[in-house]
Amino acid sequence: MNTIIEDMRSGVDEEGIARAGDILKHGGLVAFPTETVYGLGADALDAQAAARIYAAKGRPSDNPLIVHIADWDALDYIVEEIPEEARLLADAFWPGPLTMIFKKSEVVPLATTGGLQTVAVRMPVNEVARAMIRAGGGYIAAPSANTSGRPSPTKASHVMDDMDGIIEMIIDGGDVEIGLESTIVDLTEDTPMILRPGYINEEMLEKVVGSVKIDPAVSGADTKARPKAPGMRYRHYAPRADLIIVEGAQEAVREKINELVQEAAACGKVPGIIGTDESRDLYQGGLVKSIGSRADELTIAQHLYSILREFDDSDISVIYSESFETPNMGLAIMNRLIKAAGHQIIKV
Repeated sequence: MNTIIEDMRSGVDEEGIARAGDILKHGGLVAFPTETVYGLGADALDAQAAARIYAAKGRPSDNPLIVHIADWDALDYIVEEIPEEARLLADAFWPGPLTMIFKKSEVVPLATTGGLQTVAVRMPVNEVARAMIRAGGGYIAAPSANTSGRPSPTKASHVMDDMDGIIEMIIDGGDVEIGLESTIVDLTEDTPMILRPGYINEEMLEKVVGSVKIDPAVSGADTKARPKAPGMRYRHYAPRADLIIVEGAQEAVREKINELVQEAAACGKVPGIIGTDESRDLYQGGLVKSIGSRADELTIAQHLYSILREFDDSDISVIYSESFETPNMGLAIMNRLIKAAGHQIIKV
């Protein structure tokens, strides 16, 4: 298959959007930019199209897909009811990096929801994404546009690495703004529950709807329950090299990583290090990459997946990473990093 690349780094191209919409309406797959990561889109109301997403990614079929909409009025058709909390959260955060889970209506196929009677829905900020959603029929199922398990794509070149020749079109919208997937909140419970942390954190949600719970799996607790939201059970975001997180006071972390790097090198391994702008010059040996600055935690979120992919392009065999318990996005950053590391953590 010849994958078409549509350049929309300068904004919406109406002709390109029309071509994307035509592909989607005929059961095809289009990768597109959002403010979080690049998504791999298909018609959410077409079971066969949804099945193509799972096949293209190599994704387990019980891992639900998020339905993307471009307009509030579209929500009523795909959900049984809209709780008052959803209206409040939508007023505060839509369009934006928030996904809400509802009881689904009959029009949403089980192939899209991973066999569940609930549906995850979000409305992205990105103008290219919203234009494409409208052109494609208004309901686009889209997980991240990467091979399942690999780091999520934050630029079109990442999508090309994984999906070239597999999908019909990639829309290049440049680098994403946030770099981590949306916050997911389950509104089918008595109390709203965060199933996946993101840019919109617990404090922000509580200011709008009051009490909010966090699913225990967010902090790394193992569960064999059927996943209700993307990324809850399976290993995600992983680089090819072994990734180990070192957690503790920053000075102790740096000392431990330097020790581990020396041990790895002595065993013939090629070590890599994920540090920050503040710490990168304090490491001795190994390939050191800065993920961003602790003074600007958004830079850490933006660069996490790119850094992991950069290590894939080197001969690194083991990666040691600092931990990043930052004030606002720390839970989301560490949730992704812990999954990428397969829960390998050294505490110092």
